[in-house]
Amino acid sequence: MSAPVAPARALPWDTARGALRARGLRWTPQRRLILEVLAGTTGHITGAELVERCRAHDAATIPSTVYRTLDVLEDLGYVRHSHGADGREEYHVLPGAEHAHLRCLGCGSVVEIGRDEALALVGGLGSSRGFTVVLSHVMIGGYCPGCGPEVS
Repeated sequence: MSAPVAPARALPWDTARGALRARGLRWTPQRRLILEVLAGTTGHITGAELVERCRAHDAATIPSTVYRTLDVLEDLGYVRHSHGADGREEYHVLPGAEHAHLRCLGCGSVVEIGRDEALALVGGLGSSRGFTVVLSHVMIGGYCPGCGPEVS
């Protein structure tokens, strides 16, 4: 699977059917349900959460279909996977821009940081090590202002 490229703008869900068909995939009731559930999701969702939400509408939902569809949707730019604080894979629905995350080790809150701010933190790795960082995988642990020590 090739590395996904974040779209310049969020793609509308009504184009997904044609995009899936262009990939040689049939427009099945299960894929339609997956897209409907994702369209009603804001932010991040795990594959397991997506399976459960789909099963709430159709108990016959097959996890492998959900995960294969997520892989294709990532290639198309409709979702982008990352890893949560516990290491589990999560999907950001309709990512408008590439971003990274800050996670408070005290309260567990997660804050998105934009591409420019994230690249300021890790961008030097490209010139010093020839390493290209995938920002959706960057999760920086620390303490938010409410949990952390006083900064003087």
